Amino acid sequence: MSLDSINVRTARPEDISSIFSLVKELAIYEHAEHEVLIDEDYYREAFTNRIFEAIVATDNDRIIGMCLYYTTFSTWKGKMLYLEDFVVKEAYRQKGVGQLLYDKLVGIAKAEGYKLMKWQVLDWNEPAIKFYEKNQASIEKEWWNCKIIF
Repeated sequence: MSLDSINVRTARPEDISSIFSLVKELAIYEHAEHEVLIDEDYYREAFTNRIFEAIVATDNDRIIGMCLYYTTFSTWKGKMLYLEDFVVKEAYRQKGVGQLLYDKLVGIAKAEGYKLMKWQVLDWNEPAIKFYEKNQASIEKEWWNCKIIF
């Protein structure tokens, strides 16, 4: 595989099946497959209603990675891009595909006037932590996650 054959583009409705498949692959990697409570149809509807957006990396038109994100708001900083999921198929990891996706997403955030980009990383995911640190991301360890599931 050569990075020259990789294309990063905005996701389209016909990409939802591949995006959902990557989400499930990420859930398996994170030992949380049982926590995926919605299906592909739910994703399709959410994408159609612009609840989230995504970019995808393709190799010969086959989706091999993606970033799923949405707009939110920081009361201290302003318009914020929240990166919900960032995943590259296992066979393509450590080959530069993630960097292409990450750089494209940062470019989108800057071009669209976002004031910051935020995401989470599991404390045991050393490859991801190293990637983010290499890209000068600040990893906040003082904030605790809270959630309620309905």
